[in-house]
Amino acid sequence: MTHQPNDLTATGDNAQAAPQREILLALPLAVLLRMGPATVGATFSIDREPSFAMVTSRFGADSPQYRGVLSMYVFGSIFGAIIVSLVASVTSATGIFDWRALAMGAGVGSGSMMAAGIASVTAAHPESADTIAALATTANLIASLAGVYLALYISLPVADHFYRFLTRRQKDGGKAAVTKMGAVAAQVLDMPKVNLPHWISLTILSVAGLVTASIVHKGFSFDMVLSYAVLAGMVALGLWITAITKGKVPALIVVITLGCLATVPGVPTASWLIATSASVDFLSVITLMLAIAGLSIGKDLPMLREIGWKILPVGFVVIAATFLASAVIAQFVLGLIG
Repeated sequence: MTHQPNDLTATGDNAQAAPQREILLALPLAVLLRMGPATVGATFSIDREPSFAMVTSRFGADSPQYRGVLSMYVFGSIFGAIIVSLVASVTSATGIFDWRALAMGAGVGSGSMMAAGIASVTAAHPESADTIAALATTANLIASLAGVYLALYISLPVADHFYRFLTRRQKDGGKAAVTKMGAVAAQVLDMPKVNLPHWISLTILSVAGLVTASIVHKGFSFDMVLSYAVLAGMVALGLWITAITKGKVPALIVVITLGCLATVPGVPTASWLIATSASVDFLSVITLMLAIAGLSIGKDLPMLREIGWKILPVGFVVIAATFLASAVIAQFVLGLIG
């Protein structure tokens, strides 16, 4: 492919600008449906795992905004791949977009959404299957990294202010939804709270991760211990920095930044970290993460019912708009570079 470096630059622009489009489209729809403050959490991004940490750091884990993230996460897990596959198939058939732009657009959301997008674009352009997969994977990686900074410092504050602007003339300003959801939350969360020290939580998660990694790998190695020790160390450092900055620097940002810097080619730690972490299968980490998310969803089901069917049209617009906006921006950049 003659313009591969420039194509990858296009994915970076694609990843950074797309969230603003979904806010402009999905957030007014959610306000119209009177989703309340959950609107902010459901529409500021495509809502995968990092979104939980972002909203928790800004609004708290018991906030309506958190319920919005949770509802969008559940919706995306069930319907995300279907929506991306449908939109990618329709846009591929129209011939409006360059197939490379569609490949970059497929690199959004979770792995299942990306796989669905790749399959649909590949079906229309089977001769470029390997390139489509490479572009989508690269776009997904860049979106996952750059998207965290963009969502935390731009998309989430913009969504919050935009929501307040759109609801400024509502009689209750969304207070009724907050009161109702707060009453439900009080019933669900009315139980003794156990606060574990961070080191105990990290130890438990690391041990569970090691067990899962060993099962997936069908064996145990000391590199697995080192990998989880590095992860736990980064998380501990992130939590410490968050504490001393009084929440101004979220732990999520610290961990992602450290992880990126430590594995940049040429950095002394890069080769060792990449070789060592190869012992831990990515799917084993996701298994542990999804198990924790499942426990959270089970606890919060009564509060998710307060959002109900409204997440269906909102979720469809969020995912479809993200894919289309990514493809449009990638198409524009490809046109500029020829």
